Amino acid sequence: MKILIVEDERAIAEVEKAYMEKNGYTADIAGDGLKGLEMFAAENYDLVILDLMLPGMSGVDVCRAIRMKSQVPIIMVTARSGEDDVVSGLDAGASDYVIKPFSPRVLMARVRANTRKEADSSDPQIIRVGNSLTVDTKNFTVTKNGEEIAFTRNEFMIFSKMAAKPEKIWSRDDIITHALGYEYDGFERSIDSYIKNIRKKLACPEHENGYIKTVHGFGYKVSEQ
Repeated sequence: MKILIVEDERAIAEVEKAYMEKNGYTADIAGDGLKGLEMFAAENYDLVILDLMLPGMSGVDVCRAIRMKSQVPIIMVTARSGEDDVVSGLDAGASDYVIKPFSPRVLMARVRANTRKEADSSDPQIIRVGNSLTVDTKNFTVTKNGEEIAFTRNEFMIFSKMAAKPEKIWSRDDIITHALGYEYDGFERSIDSYIKNIRKKLACPEHENGYIKTVHGFGYKVSEQ
């Protein structure tokens, strides 16, 4: 498991790297956002630990740039505990966040939680929905008629899990448990917002519901109709 640490405070980066390696991971350090993007493009990283406050290019902008190409887990590290800062990081595509100062043990727990989600190999690598949609669970991509659709990580995790079991009706709790994990600390009603966003991205004249059917009183299911 290979991790990219994007952190301009060298002492903090070295501590993070030491803990990663102590726990069996391989870790590289980038001292600024542009270097981080350069290294990310050159290597296959399994997770990114990304500081919010970086010289030259902010962590939010780095996160957005990574999300244009990959759904790799991104843990945002920030000294700002304000709600707006946390929300901006999550909206940019961060999977999780840790507020400075933090215990290295807490950071490791976050890393383990996010890598566990990626390690679930029970679903097929390629999932096809109808004649138009293809979900690639290894490369974290959804394509419609051969064109890749930009999903956030949580949107991808939700849709890929549902698509792997199209016969199943998914309650909000099912989606949280099996797609987002017990570490998910958002509101249950937020699942409706994720579903709405997925539908909007996948909707077309033949599938105005974005391939997701509402089963009133029970939840949602993936439908080709």
